[in-house]
Amino acid sequence: MSHPRIAIVGLGYVGLPLAVAIARHFFTTGFDIHPGRIAELSSGIDRTGEVDPTALKSSTLRLTSDPEPMRGADVFIVTVPTPVDAHNKPDLSPLLKACRSVGKVMAAGAIVVFESTVYPGVTETICGPELERASGLVCGKDFFLGYSPERINPGDRDHTVDRIVKVVAGQTRQVADTLAAIYGTVTRGGVYRAAGIKVAEAAKVIENAQRDINIAFINEVTMICQRLGLSVHDVLETAGTKWNFLPFRPGLVGGHCIGVDPFYLAECALALGHDPEIILAGRRINDGMGAFVAGQIDRALDGRPSRILVLGLTFKENVPDLRNTKVVDVVAGLKNRGHSVDIHDAFADPEEALREYGLTLLPRFDTGGYDCVVGAVPHRPYTEFTPETFAALLRPGGLVADIKGIWRGLALPDGLRLWQL
Repeated sequence: MSHPRIAIVGLGYVGLPLAVAIARHFFTTGFDIHPGRIAELSSGIDRTGEVDPTALKSSTLRLTSDPEPMRGADVFIVTVPTPVDAHNKPDLSPLLKACRSVGKVMAAGAIVVFESTVYPGVTETICGPELERASGLVCGKDFFLGYSPERINPGDRDHTVDRIVKVVAGQTRQVADTLAAIYGTVTRGGVYRAAGIKVAEAAKVIENAQRDINIAFINEVTMICQRLGLSVHDVLETAGTKWNFLPFRPGLVGGHCIGVDPFYLAECALALGHDPEIILAGRRINDGMGAFVAGQIDRALDGRPSRILVLGLTFKENVPDLRNTKVVDVVAGLKNRGHSVDIHDAFADPEEALREYGLTLLPRFDTGGYDCVVGAVPHRPYTEFTPETFAALLRPGGLVADIKGIWRGLALPDGLRLWQL
């Protein structure tokens, strides 16, 4: 397969950067079920901010919301989300829908590669049969499966898809060779061949579960430090002078990966009769962090109903990504305690915030008169605050609540108080 035709299914945070990168080397079609997304991309607008407008406009990538133009592709790469439901159970419906779209247009000899995070076995025991039903073809004979886990980190300009090590696995050695050649052309970070599809699936799901557990430990330490009257940031800086101390930081664990993937691993473990104690304990701690923070801020305000400005709603700094953000838990906790809460975010889409969470974002925050300013997300504009900024925003005696250590070391105006994790 010297010049494979490639179709990317799903053009979100993962699929779009991959599609643009692959289109530099291969004839590539990008498919997304949302016509609005295709219209935006066609005009050179990527609301995720992952692809530069110039790169998007100059790309040879063919964009479509109709599966039909994918017909004739040799390789289909599926990059759709794999969320959890309201009970934290894996929701594979987007993945199955993608399989049906691919199955209707793929021909014999096609390779279908999955980048979506799943638990071990999903590619071969769930996706394969779904593709068979949709296509009428036989998996392992008429078409073949592959897995290459995504490693996109939203907002990260260093570990982009064309620089990272790409893991590949195939149903056969020939499939693995084909994937290694394709991805090896795209990335200068190199390609690692996993021992099999299930190995690659397992590796992906533990990558984020490991981070989740480490952050949960630091969050629990943070809770202890709060009882001791210590800033965990001071404690971590001190502990960090040891050469092998791991540099994890406390915070709200949201987003589509770290806050979700451990539940996929837990689901697999439970199906095998194993109780995933550490994995689920980490999830409980991290999912409860928003309520804990709200309680600590309320305590610092002496429980008096106050007017509060929360700065930042996205799940991480300098990106517009609102998926699974835990800042909403802080907001809900403060409102439940009788506080009035305004929210500003320098990057988030106000329409998405209203649609997904029922929260209205301020267009600006120049009114002042607040009893408390909460630094929830260290967006670049907030890191540039000066003492004069807080003097303008807060009433005399007001509280600066710094969740992320944004303003550590900043001398506040006389009369203002600081609370930090």
